[in-house]
Parts: sequence; C-alpha cells; structure tokens
Amino acid sequence: MLNNKIYLEGEVISELNFSHEMYGEGFYTFNIKVPRLSETNDILFITISERLISDIDIKLGTQVIVEGQLRSYNKFVDGANRLILTVFARNISVCTEKSKNPNQIFLDGFICKEPVYRTTPFGREISDMLLAVNRAYNKSDYIPTIAWGRNSRFCKSLKVGDNIRVWGRLQSREYQKKISESETIKKVAYEVSISKMEKIDKTSDEEDTFNEESSDDTNDTSIKQTETDKTNNNVKNKRIS
Repeated sequence: MLNNKIYLEGEVISELNFSHEMYGEGFYTFNIKVPRLSETNDILFITISERLISDIDIKLGTQVIVEGQLRSYNKFVDGANRLILTVFARNISVCTEKSKNPNQIFLDGFICKEPVYRTTPFGREISDMLLAVNRAYNKSDYIPTIAWGRNSRFCKSLKVGDNIRVWGRLQSREYQKKISESETIKKVAYEVSISKMEKIDKTSDEEDTFNEESSDDTNDTSIKQTETDKTNNNVKNKRIS
C-alpha cells in the first residue's frame, strides 16, 4: 500500500449492495458523501469486504472513516468498456470527530499517456494525466488525474514513463454528454485533483517538487509539506496509514 493510499471521512448515502465473491470472501459496495471546503460534496464509490463490516452498522446517515486504496477496473457499460474507479477499503470505522481535511490521497505511479494541457475560456490552465499505479500480482490501477495552474504547466514537461508522486483529493464531477443533436445525458467523472506533485529521477535521486494551493471547488485541499522527509512522514501518519 505504500504507493497508493487514500483517507476519507464522509456520510453513508446508500445501502450496502452485494458486488461479488472471491475465494469465499464476499464484497459489498456503497456510496459516501465527502464534503469540500467550498461546501459542495464529492459522491464516492466504496468497495469493502464482508469481513470488515461485521462489527460496524453501515446504514444511511452513518459518519465513517474509510482508509484504503484507489482501484480501477474495466466494465462493459452501454456497449463500451468504461474505466471504473472505486475506493477499496482496508479499514473502516465510525467517525466521531471530523478533521480539517476529510479527503486525502497519495499516489506513486508512472505516466502512461501523454499529458493533455489546455486552458479554459476564462484562461485557467489545466492538464489531464493518466497514471499507472502498480500493485501486487503484476497488476496496475489506471488513475485519471487533473492538475491546475503551475502544476499544469509543469505537466507539459512530463512524458510517458516518467515516475511521479501526487498528493491531492479524489473528486466526483458531473458533466453533460451529447448523444444526439438535441439530447444530452448527465455523466459523472472521477479523478484525482492534484495539490502537489513530484517527479522522481531514479538516476540522480533528484526530485522536482511543485505545489499548487487553491481554495476553489476544483482544488480546495492541499498537503502543505514541501521537504522530502516531511512528505514521506505525511503519507505514514494516522490520517493516511
């Protein structure tokens, strides 16, 4: 779990639904609502083993802490393969005291598609990147990420195969998809909004670090430690452990 950690505090907003069974172990899914500083919310998808929920009553309105990893898998939906993101819970508990940062994620992965840099009609800089994050048994999770401002400009210098570390939050974003000249449907995208990132140079042990702080809806949480030893401590602390 050292290269993929997520910590969430949120409210259960859906019933437990049976998902699948593997080696005799059942897995369930549900959704939680995680608040942003902007007073909006991210609706996030959780997958959890039956062995973790025997001692906790997961019902509508329960405030929970979920710690685990962000996973991806392909699912055939509406005639096409879609990349599905889910938070795979390693631990769950009742949240009795809320923290200032209820949505934190750390990823250490490799760029597997050329970053896409663009600007909005209002002149804001954005870059989209797809990270491959390795896990056991020669598997990888493919995680969409989005960077803003200085981080976005930094992404223009990155290329496929580069090893980067990112800190930020997992967000849900609604958008309209046009399916005909007169009809659109509402869709939801999930991505990691980057607040800080590092490029890892394995040959020289040098790290290029960029930190972008913002208080708007698209990037309202950040991990503000900038020294290498502090960032390592950050991903080991009790909030992401």
